[in-house]
Amino acid sequence: MSETNERLNYRKTLLLGFGFMASSLAWALYNAQVPLMLKDVYGFDKDHAGIIMGLDNLVGLVLLPLLGAWSDRSFTRIGRRMPWIVIGIPLSALLFALIPWFGSLGATIGILIAFILAMSLWRTPVIALMPDLTPRPLRSKANGLINLMGGIGGILAFTIGMIVVSTGTRRVAFGTGSIFMLIAFACLVLFIREPAAAVWRKHIDGGGDRNRSQFAKIFIAEDKLIDKAAAGEEDRALTSEEKRSLILILSAIFFWFCAYNAIETFFTTFAQETLKVPAGIETGLLNAFLLPFIAFALPAGLIGYKKGRKKTIVAGLLVLIAAMMPIIFVDKIFAQFGMQMGDKSSFLGTMILVVGSLVVAGCGWACVNINSLPMIVELATLSKIGRYTGFYYTFSFSAQTITPWFAGLLMEKIDNRMLFIYSAVCFAAALLCMLFVKRGDVHRHSKEVMEEALLDLD
Repeated sequence: MSETNERLNYRKTLLLGFGFMASSLAWALYNAQVPLMLKDVYGFDKDHAGIIMGLDNLVGLVLLPLLGAWSDRSFTRIGRRMPWIVIGIPLSALLFALIPWFGSLGATIGILIAFILAMSLWRTPVIALMPDLTPRPLRSKANGLINLMGGIGGILAFTIGMIVVSTGTRRVAFGTGSIFMLIAFACLVLFIREPAAAVWRKHIDGGGDRNRSQFAKIFIAEDKLIDKAAAGEEDRALTSEEKRSLILILSAIFFWFCAYNAIETFFTTFAQETLKVPAGIETGLLNAFLLPFIAFALPAGLIGYKKGRKKTIVAGLLVLIAAMMPIIFVDKIFAQFGMQMGDKSSFLGTMILVVGSLVVAGCGWACVNINSLPMIVELATLSKIGRYTGFYYTFSFSAQTITPWFAGLLMEKIDNRMLFIYSAVCFAAALLCMLFVKRGDVHRHSKEVMEEALLDLD
């Protein structure tokens, strides 16, 4: 297929990215500000605050796969995903703004739980919009662009956090986050049109019945759909090889999120206690990981598109494992030169080694993370994209529920270096899984079908 025939609709993808940006911004602010609020206002210790902060993962484990599957069958005049977005985003924005306004612990916990539930309504549907609207061959590209928007949301959250420090009020931060959610809502509602909406309206206006199960088969066969290769596959079961690949990819996702979440959770502790980094600098060091991830998100999608998703993920995992090694042995490396961690003579070298390793790791993580969701939804027919997106969240959330406890236990009982040893082992386990994956790249479409898939829905 010629390169000229393959073009991503960047405008539409950027507009979709506003939904992911709003979600990323809200959760970044939530994770940064709620623990501090619980401590400062209600006197919570870390253990009890951690229980509250783990609620979103527990809710996500249960609700996100269910809501993804429900959205697959939610045919309406505005689409399958939009009903959930229309309800979920405004409700989430309202509840988010209300979080810092209550002086009662019971009311605050109630608002937090309501916010978590409201976010769950649209979290899977808004991500499922990307594969709904993007041809299979171009989904890595699109996911790279969307994750770039998500990274911008994280940077905005960091900036808003600095506003909190300067103004001394959290109400500004939460209110600003709500405004960004409403802006994203406006972009999605005004400019995104689901193929399912037009097909449903045509069906109903033409006198068709409202049986959604029967309509799903009509929907799959509709000529206007992007995913023409899925025509007639409404009830197609995965082959045994596809099932093995799906299980292996989901297992790999579990392992690499175990590794990533451990670093995200405990890097500041490692930096203070092992690297002897002065207080205040350790948080900034994590930007050496986040910023390269953001910068490399789109190139990682392009590499996955050109070289294949599996190859790109495998390369990214090898880079991540290699990046862990210098940090694991940083104290021993400097000991060879007669220097101790925390000495002035070793501080500059420590910063160069650690920052360099984190920059490399950020690029490797982009290669892994950007291409993983497209591999999962590649195995789904158009009628099951929401369900498979839910599978992705189930395994990533499971990892984020288990890892903080297990990684923290290893660090407490053995040594802080176990943080990066644990992460390297988890990345290696993910690599082992990916080596046996045989499906998930764009593999079963002929040149003609792929060219047909690039129909302009506008």
